[in-house]
Amino acid sequence: MTSPATPQTAAANGYAGDVSPEQAWAWVQSGEAELVDVRTDAERAWVGFVPGAHALAWKQWPGMAMNPGFDAGVQALGAEGKKLVLLCRSGVRSIAAAQRATELGLQAYNILEGFEGDPDDQAHRGQKGGWRYRGLPWQQN
Repeated sequence: MTSPATPQTAAANGYAGDVSPEQAWAWVQSGEAELVDVRTDAERAWVGFVPGAHALAWKQWPGMAMNPGFDAGVQALGAEGKKLVLLCRSGVRSIAAAQRATELGLQAYNILEGFEGDPDDQAHRGQKGGWRYRGLPWQQN
């Protein structure tokens, strides 16, 4: 069962909904939500990360095996009943992670466009949407 859509969200199947990067950030800033970065440690280290986001990989590098600690980690983050907004590279893994979090009884949203957005005509990311493209806070090591 999905939550009804609100002006800030789009309805989704199997999780609370899809939100824009800007809406996710507004919820985090207001204290309504926790930001969960489900990318691999390598992605966060090499591509960049959101300061203050909770690092909890959905799958792990190398091999992209499921993270056996995901369930316990996401349950701990959602224990206080806050919304969880999940971020990955392009908004695909975060959908699967949001579906799993919802199965665990949590209110989980996918952040549309992800951290890097979709690839452009030259197969480069970061030029067509995404957290960084939208000018939201991020850092790179």
